[in-house]
Amino acid sequence: MNSLSLAQVLQPGVEQSESQVKKTVLKLEHVNIHYGSFQAVKDATFDIYEKHVTAFIGPSGCGKSTVLRSINRMNDMIRGSWIDGKILFNGHDLYDEQVDPVLIRRRIGMVFQKPNPFPKSIYENIAWGARINGFKGDYDELVEQSLRQAALWEEVKDKLKQNALRLSGGQQQRLCIARTIAVQPEVILMDEPASALDPIATGRIEELILELKNNYTIVIVTHNMGQASRVSDHTAFFMVDDKRTGYLQEYAETEQLFLNPQHRKTEEYISGKFG
Repeated sequence: MNSLSLAQVLQPGVEQSESQVKKTVLKLEHVNIHYGSFQAVKDATFDIYEKHVTAFIGPSGCGKSTVLRSINRMNDMIRGSWIDGKILFNGHDLYDEQVDPVLIRRRIGMVFQKPNPFPKSIYENIAWGARINGFKGDYDELVEQSLRQAALWEEVKDKLKQNALRLSGGQQQRLCIARTIAVQPEVILMDEPASALDPIATGRIEELILELKNNYTIVIVTHNMGQASRVSDHTAFFMVDDKRTGYLQEYAETEQLFLNPQHRKTEEYISGKFG
């Protein structure tokens, strides 16, 4: 069967809230994720809103990264993984057989925990992804714009031919963000993007996230409670049961979840009693 067209996938859904301003970009409905016979995540249900930052927090092994990777079908690359329930992107089921995963990954970009620039020049790190996706515009302009959006242009504008692997860890991570931006996604997923960085570089990444949410929907996995409270608008707290299956314990606006959690386990995790 033919894949859904780009135009079809990009039609936004609107969340009918009291304020009538939130647009739902992603909707998870009773999502269960399995690796073979092992159930990694059970019954996750929540919405992710346009141009908001949503943080996933919780102890190790609770399924945060598994849920994140399911949003752009990265788990498809793991042998034996399968999912039931629905993940809707602008109203379309991402796991419908008509949906092309490659198309989804263009619209829902991914930034990993460890910076992974290509062993190419800074310029080619930005231009390469756009080129293979058929970009027909001005590459010099695209590279500059992407690096500016990633708050990296002033630091590298005179060394665009330099191998990207010579950059510092923080610069490499911002380059990876610029590379993601260059293919013009709607959503950017970030899996602990600052965990391997020093405090100064971490601060720059956090500032960048707050800037990027003006143009992108961002979902971030983090173990840093301070980071979640500083950068996110909504927070999903995941826990793990006795069978090592992750589940969504609580989901709310970040201020509410941190200041007035509705579950004891949420309060205990935020206060550092476990995790």
